[in-house]
Order: sequence, then structure tokens, then C-alpha cells
Amino acid sequence: MPETLPMRSWLFAPGDAARKMEKCADSAADIALFDLEDAVTVEQKPTARTLVREFLQGRGDDHARLWVRINPVDGPFAVEDLAAVMPGRPGGIMLPKARGRGDVELLDHYLTALEAANGIEQGTTKVIALVTEAAEAMFTTGDYRGAPRLVGMTWGAEDLADALGASTNREADGDYAFTYKLARSLCLIGAASAGVLPIETIHGDFRDLDGLRARAEKVRAEGYRGMLAIHPAQVEIINAAFTPSEHEIAEAQEIVAIFAANPGVGAIGYKGGMLDRPYLARAETVLRLAGRA
Repeated sequence: MPETLPMRSWLFAPGDAARKMEKCADSAADIALFDLEDAVTVEQKPTARTLVREFLQGRGDDHARLWVRINPVDGPFAVEDLAAVMPGRPGGIMLPKARGRGDVELLDHYLTALEAANGIEQGTTKVIALVTEAAEAMFTTGDYRGAPRLVGMTWGAEDLADALGASTNREADGDYAFTYKLARSLCLIGAASAGVLPIETIHGDFRDLDGLRARAEKVRAEGYRGMLAIHPAQVEIINAAFTPSEHEIAEAQEIVAIFAANPGVGAIGYKGGMLDRPYLARAETVLRLAGRA
């Protein structure tokens, strides 16, 4: 995966609220994400752009983890968003409502010009794309391999429900309905195909920490590598859920050591069962996530 710093937790803060941005940036979140899109009204967007730029300019050397969610590139606000915030040198941009690879390529063109205009090293501003918020985007989640600057893909259920004209995206038991579980799966598969990080969407009830923990652990087991957050109280739970436990690390080290001691073997006995090469790959993934590779 192409990340250069941990990207387990992505905490949103509205771009028109300086105090909330400060709390977000000072939190334990791996990525602090300042929002110029859904959290900011049209009337407040000019103010928010100025506040985000000034906030970025006032920070020290942690810009790699300070990201901005702009508005969609096919709308009227994205260019103004980028022109306003790029002098602050954000570490990355979240692209909402991405319809496919073409939107990432268009964003890359904008960023290349603005990096040059602001003395920023070319290609250093990274991108994560929200890839299931538009109906047509559900058909393009497998098209992102090699997309410029892309380091992650995430998904959204609320805007997708709006795009589909749905009155709800939940089952009676509160779980996501089939279409939205499909969106989650397509994001995961698309990210794996593209070789970028799959990031789970928000857990909307920030008071439901037990539910958050259960969900984060579930999607991590399925292959997700991080999760969006809407409240600082969610960050520590997300960080823990996407960090391998000492038991997982020890078992992974043991599996790697067994295969290393038996080079060329395709399958080997282990604790009364058999391990083949996919088990080795999973063990190596655990060690990479734990920084022990």
C-alpha cells in the first residue's frame, strides 16, 4: 500500500469552525480532515475556505496528516476550494462523489497547477476518493488502478441513498440494506484492485462506542484498513481496532518463521492443521500493519 504514515482513523471537522479544527488536529486521529463540503453551507463556504487556509498556515510540521475534503469536481465550488487551501499545503485532498477515475485525473490536473503556483513539490498532495456516493459511481469502483495521487478509497451510504431516491438505507435491525453492503464490498474490491487503502465509512451514532468497536473489528477482518470518524471519542477505538493485537502479531511471526525455515514448501503443518501460501500472505499483512515487517 502507498501510505507513508498511519491512516487508520480519519476524523472530520467542519471547515467553518476553527475550534473544532484545532481539536481535530490535536487529537490522536491519524488524519485530521477539514470539511468544506457537507458540513458547510453554501453561504459559509467562502469563510470556511479562509479559515482552513489560515489554520493550515498556522500549523507546524504535521501537514502530512492535515487533509481537506473539497466539494465535487463536477460542481461549482471545487476549484475555489483548491485555490483557497493549497497555499496552506494540506497533506491530502478527499474527493467526494467521485464518479470514476476521470474525476481523480481532473483533480490531479488542478493539484499539479496549484502545487507549481505555491512552490509545493509536484505530486506530494495525496488523494482519497469517496467512490459510491453517486449512482453511476457504483459501476466504476474497479477503474482506479494507477489513478494519480490516489492512496485510498472510501464509500458513503447517505449520499448514495439520496441519489437512489431511497427513504432509508437500513434494515429493520439497523444494519445496512443490501445495496449499501454492496457499496462497501465494491469499495473494498476496488481498493484492492487499485492497490490503495480501503477505508470504512462513518459510524453515525458517536455515542454507540460498542457498536463502533464491533463494526470496526468486523470490517478490518474483511480487509478494510481504516475508518472515517465524526467525533474525537471514536478515534481511539478505531485506532485500536485497526492495529493488530499482540496475539495476532505473535502468531503471524510464528507463521512467517515456519515458512522461512522451510523454503520452497507450499504447505506445512501447524497446530494440528495445514497452512498454505495464502496464510503466509495474511501473516505478512498483519506484520506490515503492526510495523513489524
